[in-house]
Amino acid sequence: MSSTYETFIEMVRQIGRLESVESLLDWDQETKMPPNGLNARAEQLSTLARLVHEHRTSPELGEALQDLNGQSDDPVRATNIRETRRLYDRAVKVPADLVAKIASVSAHAKSAWAVARKDSNFAAFAPHLDELLKLKCEVADLVGHNGDRYDALLSEFEPGAKAEEIANVFAELRGPLSEFVSQIAAASTRPDPAIITRHFPWAAQEQFARTLATAIGFDFQSGRLDASVHPFCSGTTPNDVRLTTRYIENFFNCAIFGTLHEAGHGVYEQGFDEKHMFTPMGSAISLGIHESQSRMWENLVGRSRGFWKHFYPLCQTQFPDSLSDVSMDAFYGAINAVQPSFIRVEADEVTYNLHIILRFELEREMIAGRLAVNDVPEAWNTKTKELLGLTPSNDAEGCLQDIHWSMGTFGYFPTYALGNLYAAQFFATARNAIPDLDDRIARGDFKTLLDWLRENIYRHGQRYTATELVEVVTGSPLSVTPFIQYVRAKFSPVYGLE
Repeated sequence: MSSTYETFIEMVRQIGRLESVESLLDWDQETKMPPNGLNARAEQLSTLARLVHEHRTSPELGEALQDLNGQSDDPVRATNIRETRRLYDRAVKVPADLVAKIASVSAHAKSAWAVARKDSNFAAFAPHLDELLKLKCEVADLVGHNGDRYDALLSEFEPGAKAEEIANVFAELRGPLSEFVSQIAAASTRPDPAIITRHFPWAAQEQFARTLATAIGFDFQSGRLDASVHPFCSGTTPNDVRLTTRYIENFFNCAIFGTLHEAGHGVYEQGFDEKHMFTPMGSAISLGIHESQSRMWENLVGRSRGFWKHFYPLCQTQFPDSLSDVSMDAFYGAINAVQPSFIRVEADEVTYNLHIILRFELEREMIAGRLAVNDVPEAWNTKTKELLGLTPSNDAEGCLQDIHWSMGTFGYFPTYALGNLYAAQFFATARNAIPDLDDRIARGDFKTLLDWLRENIYRHGQRYTATELVEVVTGSPLSVTPFIQYVRAKFSPVYGLE
């Protein structure tokens, strides 16, 4: 058993190493790669994708899994065996040629998307989207499903989740959120969001963003922060985590809260135990759980009154021309203004999940073959009007704003809303466990919360499914109630609705 397991775990680590190289090449393409490097990069990524697939589906790995038979009394070994088996069973159903082709097509699609977004020209991106959609539908059919292709794609990001179950959760969320948005819209007390559209120099934003990321626990000796078209976090190992953000000089929230969001992902990645590096026990449970960490640090911590009680004096020093005449209360209201908007990554906490519901519903229609690619802009605009009361004036602020479809990551979007729900439930539990948590945050003590998260979430790697982890940590299954209670408690005073 021991000899077989050691042979097996080395094969697993080899796959993890190759995947970390893929991540680095992806990061480089989005940040540093010269434009003329695209064709070669597509070949490199295609080759790596094929190599990872070959290792993941190798007869040797299959034989080791059969010998181990998923049995172990040790939770670390049991987790590594179970999760490797899950990925193996999925991967052996998909030909290596198809995996390599998707990697190559996606590399070109990401570049085409960036240009199309800049030019607000969906027609230029549509052929790439159409090709990726067909390829991913082929994957879904090969992997298998019970009549809903979306389940097969969703399981890549949120293992075990079902589209119909998520639709039911979103239905529970949609009504109370829409009602609260209407109450806020009718409120007579309103913050002034124009404060955060004053001039905030790029260099000062960059310095301040790094200060905040460091404060919440992101280690720049084991990571870095760069600029990209779409913010993201790329974790290769706990000692090499790459963050990106986007700077807009007349919009404070974009880079500052974007960096806190990605740093939330980053501290999760840096919180894995090095001895489990490149194995399931040293990896994130799901993207929903990953997103719970980014949304928690961005919003429940980073947009809290206590956080800015601590950091606002420094913020005024960093941006004296823009904030010296702005009170703490006015600033807090401005960064928490609720206002339906076009861009998801810039959306407030109350309306953000409506953006995700929009994408989820459109994706299901596309994957089911009920929505043609050429009809996406019109469908997007109609759904935006229905959910947010707005109509995009162009494709860049509409269906071209997100990078995900160019990556072929259909099934990814629901994890953002799930992350909000997980985050609220985790944070409520942390508050019960740490009664003076809000006071600690106001004093600039973020380590207490980070240590609690490391102990209760990070160290488990993939030992539990997302559903299981929520119950293990909070004692209750996932519920929309903590999130609804949180936004009502936070935003009612801002809008005089108490």
